[in-house]
Amino acid sequence: MDETLLRTIVVNDAAPTVLLASGAFLITLFTGGYWVRWLRSKKIGKQVRADGPQAHLVKTGTPTMGGIMIVVSAVLMTVLFNLFGRPSMLLPLSVLISFAILGGFDDFLTLTGSKSKTFGLTVRLKFVWQAILALIAALAIYLPREYYGLAHGGLVQIPFIGTRDIGYWYIPLAVFVIVATSNAVNITDGLDSLAAWTLTIAFAAYGVISFVASPRLVYLQAFCFTMVGANAAFLWYNAHPAQVFMGDTGALAMGAVLGVVALMSQHWLLLPLIGVIFVAEAASSGLQTLYFKWTRRRTGVGRRLFKIAPLHHHFELMGWSETQVMQRFVLVAMIAAFIGISLALTTPGSRGTPEGGSTSHTIGHVVAREYGQY
Repeated sequence: MDETLLRTIVVNDAAPTVLLASGAFLITLFTGGYWVRWLRSKKIGKQVRADGPQAHLVKTGTPTMGGIMIVVSAVLMTVLFNLFGRPSMLLPLSVLISFAILGGFDDFLTLTGSKSKTFGLTVRLKFVWQAILALIAALAIYLPREYYGLAHGGLVQIPFIGTRDIGYWYIPLAVFVIVATSNAVNITDGLDSLAAWTLTIAFAAYGVISFVASPRLVYLQAFCFTMVGANAAFLWYNAHPAQVFMGDTGALAMGAVLGVVALMSQHWLLLPLIGVIFVAEAASSGLQTLYFKWTRRRTGVGRRLFKIAPLHHHFELMGWSETQVMQRFVLVAMIAAFIGISLALTTPGSRGTPEGGSTSHTIGHVVAREYGQY
């Protein structure tokens, strides 16, 4: 009986999810060529930082704002096949679109500004808008607890321990998760394929967690794999040497919605592990800035922890090729995702054990209970 039920769930949930991922992949793949040609015809090209690796100077003028092709296909597939009767999907959709608009405006200012204003929105202004949008998203998760079909707000799944409600602390922590992940992905988007590959892996990990771990969130699983399909297709055009870059349009939106997905899954404590490359990239930039300012204040001469930040450029200056850096970072991301999924399955709810109880429940009983709820 348990075996039959498990097979039924896989057919009912996994099969449509694969179709959504495939649909997003095909839409992005077949529209991407038109979008790249349009960007090239309008001379919407990236400005490469002069102090970075010299090998990157040849990328100047490569079309940017390519993230729009990911956003459009993900929104289209979700609205058509994963939104009706599933109001919780309005949240990741809204975050995806709003952060894409913010990133697109930043990209637009970068491309149209004078030489003295080639970096778009100021860091402070961009952060303020990210914080406002993240606060709205955090409140949307925390306040309407019945909206998700369970007491969702304030909950976190802790590996080996189980569910805990952290109350109002959830709101500032959720804002931090969304803003930090958005910026971390943006920082990671500096090598061909790196951001898209690590995003594909991270969304796949949370898709699996939403399917097999507690709580089972079938609609979130479908959304995650829609993002997997769209990002995977983007790699067709972003593979080295890249024909198009994601830009802030894609990177800010992808990072923000990854943070929201992690929060909705309740396994957001695992995000620093599953997104370990994003954490390392952001940390390297932050530490480089802080160390430089600290040493300059103490000695009068600023010093650097890394040859250059973020971390991927540091390894390039150490002699690794761009492809080597990307592939090795992706391998690390894969292993981290496997570990993250494994840790998600250690919670009592995922194992079919009552909080603090024994492990006598079978997987079939757990699946039956969770499937009945979601």
